Amino acid sequence: MKNIMQSSENRSILPVVALLFFSFVFALPPCVSLASPDIPDQNQPENNQISQPPSKSWYENIESQWGGQLKIRGSVSWLDDDSIYYLIDSGPLYDGSADFRLKNKTYLNNWIYSTIHYEAVLYGGDTMHTKKKLEELFPNLFEDSLMLGGGINDDRRFFDLTKIIDEDDSHILYHRLDRFSLTFQPDWGTIRIGRQALTWGNGLVFNPMDLFNPFSPTDIERDYKVGDDMLTTQFTIEKIGGIQLLYVPRRNPADHNVKWSNSSLAGKFHFATGTTEFDIMAAHHYEDFITGIGSSGYFMDAAWRLDATWTFLNEDTDRNGFLSLVANIDYSWVWWKKNFYGFMEFYFNGIGNENYSEAISDSAITERLTRGDLFVLRKKYLSTGIQIELHPLFNTYLTVISNLADPSGILQPRVVWDLTEEIQCTLGGNIYYGSSETEFGGFNIPGTNYSYKVLDNAYLWLTYFF
Repeated sequence: MKNIMQSSENRSILPVVALLFFSFVFALPPCVSLASPDIPDQNQPENNQISQPPSKSWYENIESQWGGQLKIRGSVSWLDDDSIYYLIDSGPLYDGSADFRLKNKTYLNNWIYSTIHYEAVLYGGDTMHTKKKLEELFPNLFEDSLMLGGGINDDRRFFDLTKIIDEDDSHILYHRLDRFSLTFQPDWGTIRIGRQALTWGNGLVFNPMDLFNPFSPTDIERDYKVGDDMLTTQFTIEKIGGIQLLYVPRRNPADHNVKWSNSSLAGKFHFATGTTEFDIMAAHHYEDFITGIGSSGYFMDAAWRLDATWTFLNEDTDRNGFLSLVANIDYSWVWWKKNFYGFMEFYFNGIGNENYSEAISDSAITERLTRGDLFVLRKKYLSTGIQIELHPLFNTYLTVISNLADPSGILQPRVVWDLTEEIQCTLGGNIYYGSSETEFGGFNIPGTNYSYKVLDNAYLWLTYFF
């Protein structure tokens, strides 16, 4: 236990020491000796050149940019009588949170800059209390990640930059560094090391090519992806295309050691032919080898995208691998002097299982649910969305995600109102529909008389930008 505690402390201290070291070393400009304009230098050859003014000290060249936001959220959720949540509370469930993010970008010189995002989060309410009580009654449901949700932790990340300040059964207060990186920009490309976010792929709702901490399909709040500790590099091959490489070292949560079987190494080649762009990807991700190809282009005034990946499974003897595919199209137009935007997307999940009891017992599925690589249980989904700009400061949205086999799905209506230049209000909800024994309508939890269904909810957010 002592060694584990020391390891955790070292993981917290190391990035701070590393950033200070790199900030000092690489911010130093080359030493240049310049003559004073007032006193001639006797060693200089006699000529008519005008001497240059003295250079600034390295710390005088540093420039910092600050910003951030404060987001206050409130929500209410409703329960069905046969829901497992009903064992603890008959509802409705009231929840709230406050999220403060402070951002800094510091330019150390003309080719090196650092990025730091500090985040402090207070979250609590009836849902957290209910889940804590259910965890005591049914611990296996949480181990298998059937009951999704919970706070962010750094158990798998290389650095432990998250600290819980206070926690009980109904609330948690924690703070963390969500971005903590150095970026080098030599003439040939870009190198970034540290906690950062990276997105690959062309999916609008589902994104199988985005292997590294992707958004959930139901996330409408996509301001910031959760950062991961990684090393990335990008460079351009003239007249051919660009290459991106990355390495994500991860720890095994059981022993806190970095292991190849928990880490990711990947590369992506991007090139274009005319107005059509292509991506070719290969990755080692946890214990899998994954290949992928993507493309995007235009059909008349609409934009289309297509991504497909093949995952070679090592842990499953019955399946050698599976296909994941997403195809979408979007288009914007004007009706009645209002701006409209719409999209449609098809997603195929090759590892999906039509039997939900088998799906939540399938280790290949539950493992990917736990680490955030997978979000659904069946194979075929269709998503549609529309945005109407009723006023430049007032927009309405509706997103629908449908399981084509059940059928069942999610309705996500919302409005976004920019009250001022600094304050934005978001009002919306998540409505899950479908009959019994469907994915979004609710299905029986094996070994119990209760069903699992994500709760219908309504929410109100206020965001202050600074």
